Amino acid sequence: MTHTMPTWFIYLFVALFGVCIGSFLNVCIYRLPRGRSIVRPGSHCPRCRKYLKWYDNIPVISYMVLLGRCRYCGERISPRYLIVEVITLGLSVGTFAHFKELPQYLIYFCFLVAPLVAVTFIDLEHMLIPDVISLAGIVAGVMTRLAFNTSGTWTPLLIDIILGIIVGGGFLSIVGIGYEWMKKQEGLGMGDVKLAMMLGAFFGWKAIIFILLASSLLGSIAGLFLIVILKKGLKYAMPFGPFLVSGAFIYLFWGEKLLNWYLKLF
Repeated sequence: MTHTMPTWFIYLFVALFGVCIGSFLNVCIYRLPRGRSIVRPGSHCPRCRKYLKWYDNIPVISYMVLLGRCRYCGERISPRYLIVEVITLGLSVGTFAHFKELPQYLIYFCFLVAPLVAVTFIDLEHMLIPDVISLAGIVAGVMTRLAFNTSGTWTPLLIDIILGIIVGGGFLSIVGIGYEWMKKQEGLGMGDVKLAMMLGAFFGWKAIIFILLASSLLGSIAGLFLIVILKKGLKYAMPFGPFLVSGAFIYLFWGEKLLNWYLKLF
């Protein structure tokens, strides 16, 4: 590490920063799919419309103190708020532990990891991925790769970024078109395609192939579980975004180790 602050202080900072970002993500998850501003109005109970005091907005703690209910009307607060804050806290700590440098941590956490958390919960609830996240994420991916280029050469990096975007979006577009042609119903939406393009921009073409394969495997396992255990039908609609996100996190934290292990087998 190049910073001079104590390690424990850094981890305390990234944990607090992560849980605060998680609280903000809850606002995005609730409002973006409904076309509402994430700035105004302030946090309030959707039932009684009472504005929340600052002490009712403390991440994790307020939820636990209030026992998951609105202070004013007693309406139950979705456990999703607590889950998102805890997950984001953990991912914040994990991202810093992975990069071990504040600049890389801040950029990747704020522009990749945190948006992917929002994408996951929005897609699970609404079966959509907002363009404001995925399209902005493509730009963020390109800028991040360029900002942290240490190779001294630009052409191979630009080719990798462009191919990552094309491979990610192109593969899912072909799969979606093929599925729709065979089944006469939509399989993958453009939101998934744009999300794959975002991940291709951040990771490059080789990584996006890994992410697509990993997400397809995870999706297949989840599909079998729903069919065999939960007795869901073959036409049960299941969002693919969370599996793309899972594949991206696997690659971010363990991708290189997994690839090296795989290559050693041959």
